[in-house]
Amino acid sequence: MRILIDTDLFCKLGVTSLLQDGVRLLDGTIEECARLPALPYMLRRGSLRKRYGSHTCEALVTLADRIPALPPAGTEWLDQLTPLLDINAGEAQLFAAAAEKSLMVMTGDNRALRALKTVNAFATALAGRIVVLEALLLALCDDLGHDEVQRRVAPLVPIDKAIGIWFSPRNPNPREALVSYYRTIVADLEPLVLWSPRPAGGP
Repeated sequence: MRILIDTDLFCKLGVTSLLQDGVRLLDGTIEECARLPALPYMLRRGSLRKRYGSHTCEALVTLADRIPALPPAGTEWLDQLTPLLDINAGEAQLFAAAAEKSLMVMTGDNRALRALKTVNAFATALAGRIVVLEALLLALCDDLGHDEVQRRVAPLVPIDKAIGIWFSPRNPNPREALVSYYRTIVADLEPLVLWSPRPAGGP
């Protein structure tokens, strides 16, 4: 187990067939990842099924079944997150396990990250290990080409506001928009140090 994936990012990257490419850019494989135990259940019932459709969610269940479920994190790290209302139980498990075991965590929950940045121990333990969607899409654009990424994310453009902005058919340069958003998040989340899509330290 090297990389933890939250439900939001799993769905977005799974729907667009970018999950395995994204994990590869983090020097991992699907089998080396872990996800929340409730993910397959969430894909079979509730809001995710309404958002992405039954057929898509069935395919995502098959993909989720290839990824081991995350074991419960220890209380030492988890207890530090309990008072933070903007971090739900699932995100708390991911962040605590990542800090405890020195793992990378892929998350699309910027609200939870704004709460996490207030806990100094996590800023230190997770420095360079937090992978946000904007950073991963930048890296994928460089690896696959933005035309290919734009083609793959097309199913999300009508239903995801941010992706609809970055990859609008009227936007000839999605990378420029992604860089702008990524730099804003980097500044907003200090002192957290995010994973950078470029080895030199940023786009």
